[in-house]
Amino acid sequence: MTQAVGLPTHPRDVRELIRRRDFTGITAGVSPGYVQANLAILPKDLAFDFLLFCQRNPKPCPIIEVIEAGKIEPSQTAPGADIRTDLPKYRVYRYGELEAEIEDISDYWSDDLVSFLIGCSYSFENAMLDAGIPLRHHEQGSNVSMFITNIDCVPAGMFAGPMVVSMRPVHHSKIVKAVQVTSRFPNTHGAPVHIGEPHAIGVDDPTQPHLGDALAFKDGELPVFWACGVTPQAVAMESKPPLMITHSPGHMFITDLRDEDVAVL
Repeated sequence: MTQAVGLPTHPRDVRELIRRRDFTGITAGVSPGYVQANLAILPKDLAFDFLLFCQRNPKPCPIIEVIEAGKIEPSQTAPGADIRTDLPKYRVYRYGELEAEIEDISDYWSDDLVSFLIGCSYSFENAMLDAGIPLRHHEQGSNVSMFITNIDCVPAGMFAGPMVVSMRPVHHSKIVKAVQVTSRFPNTHGAPVHIGEPHAIGVDDPTQPHLGDALAFKDGELPVFWACGVTPQAVAMESKPPLMITHSPGHMFITDLRDEDVAVL
């Protein structure tokens, strides 16, 4: 994976830039080889139900770390980091409505908040590139395309809603290799959930994403869809918890874990 121009490689150094607001962009291609994570933060009285929701829906919500109530340090995956400041951009939902998109959630923080770091498909992209599979959003310098599907997640407590997927155009000759490569990373969404025929999962047009950026298709390419950690945001809009704080799509938390730390043989 090509490192983002002008940025350091080690996650700790990138997080420092983010904390100072010197970098607030999309994290695709940043700190190549290190695990990136989606974020969901909820009040403690909803945390068990959300944990159960993730356990029942491991494709879109594979848990990397749970940070206990009131703690701000993801001590297992990024010692010294601050979950309130070390993502480039956050979203705040109240009762299913997007209230704010901001670069620091310190003003929203309280001691009853539990933070969930959820695996991100950016973390298998280095392996895809090593396998000779081009990634259009890297070529375009953009975000990946994301779609809200007609695939229902398994409910848990108050949490229910549709699966969100990320989409990458892949040439038909490389689709088997893409499945093989990404299946080694179940903790960052693993193998695709759907290939081709976007209408079958409720996607009308793969060039018109619901979230993220549009990606151009070349001759011989098919849309390949992976489960996506933006799913909790779609669930928040449907389930309407009193508060859910998330990452802004494409603006991930970068951990100190190496991609291979979460891979399987």
